[in-house]
Amino acid sequence: MRWMAAMLGWAVAVYAGLVLYLYAFQERFIYFPDLPSRQVTATPADIGLAFEAVRLGTADGETLAGWYIPAPAARGTLLYLNGNGGNIGHRLDPIAVFHRLGLNILIIDYRGYGASTGKPGEEGTYLDALAAWDYLIQEKRHLPQRIVLFGESLGGSIAAWLAARQTPAGLVLYASFTSVPELAQALYPIFPASLLARYRYDTRAALASVRCPLLILHSPEDEIIPFSHGQALLAAAREPKQLVELRGGHNDALLLSREVYSHAVGAFLQEVLPGTVAE
Repeated sequence: MRWMAAMLGWAVAVYAGLVLYLYAFQERFIYFPDLPSRQVTATPADIGLAFEAVRLGTADGETLAGWYIPAPAARGTLLYLNGNGGNIGHRLDPIAVFHRLGLNILIIDYRGYGASTGKPGEEGTYLDALAAWDYLIQEKRHLPQRIVLFGESLGGSIAAWLAARQTPAGLVLYASFTSVPELAQALYPIFPASLLARYRYDTRAALASVRCPLLILHSPEDEIIPFSHGQALLAAAREPKQLVELRGGHNDALLLSREVYSHAVGAFLQEVLPGTVAE
């Protein structure tokens, strides 16, 4: 009995220690600026695209690094908001796809990622997205109704937050989740993860205030963010909205389903960006 009591005591202590670790260091489970590397080792020039290296100031004094990639006879502009791993140099393939669809592209590294200053955090990433939006409106003189927001994974929540406060032409969410507490509970079911979460990133709540057309891209094979999250976001959003199923895992669906999402985004652009269509 003493042995069993000792083992139970050790198990409780280990469990409590893990709970405290999850609470105290949860940012380590959300932000991965060094995966696979923080260094930006590739640029659009590597895929034959001209670009401008930009430096953006945020409202709280951070400096963000990014690229503006112009398209000839552009039909509009895409603001690309990354996922939580890697940097802008790891997004060249989707950049090429969006460029072929006739879009100028602005892509930034959040604070603490790539060559951007600062440390990532929820409120900070929202300010980063707002700085990128302001750059397109104030510096590039683009009209809000010619800008489409694209949010990848964590960036989907950030894009939804921005779309709830601005007036873009459309919003595209790729492999996004409903909220951090709900996703954390799904990923760590043996812990009270939803209660421990200090980060919210409540995509579903943001969508309640989004009035522009919505396109959701998600794969039923996604092993990190369940397909049910994409379905829940669709249910929460206003019309017009649609969900397009991809194939592949969380980190390779954009590669494996390039033709599918390219066609889906192209059709979406025809609806939300009427007028001149780039060749």
